[in-house]
Amino acid sequence: MMGPKTLLLVSLLTVLAVTSAEGSQDGGPMVGTWRDINKTDPGPLQAVDSAVSFYNNMSNDIFIFKPLSITRAQMKVVEGALYAVDLDMTRTVCRKRDNNRDLSNCDVQPEGDDLHQTFQCHAVVWVIPWENKTMVRQFTCSS
Repeated sequence: MMGPKTLLLVSLLTVLAVTSAEGSQDGGPMVGTWRDINKTDPGPLQAVDSAVSFYNNMSNDIFIFKPLSITRAQMKVVEGALYAVDLDMTRTVCRKRDNNRDLSNCDVQPEGDDLHQTFQCHAVVWVIPWENKTMVRQFTCSS
């Protein structure tokens, strides 16, 4: 026979197990679990902007790169949110020294030109909105 404390503990564990199982079935965010999300949501777009800005600040290229497309976006709930994005980015005709950071005004280098270059990249970006922090945790590219 179970005592009142044991019965309470078993009941609590059962409720937690059922709640956890329901959260994973309805597509709601589960802490610590990657899940696919819409590529046009604000989170992945912010992650891409941060990752491309990170690349532009770290590279020795004289031209600015800009994103072309997001091929996959995922999110993991942590203290804030981790976004994993796969994206294509390309070199523009805008030079870094011109301080033109409005990428919508920067055309891409023409295909076939020696300066045309496109990368496929993977970025993991940590966003903590209540601290107004965005940190690129991982960024890798291949051509």
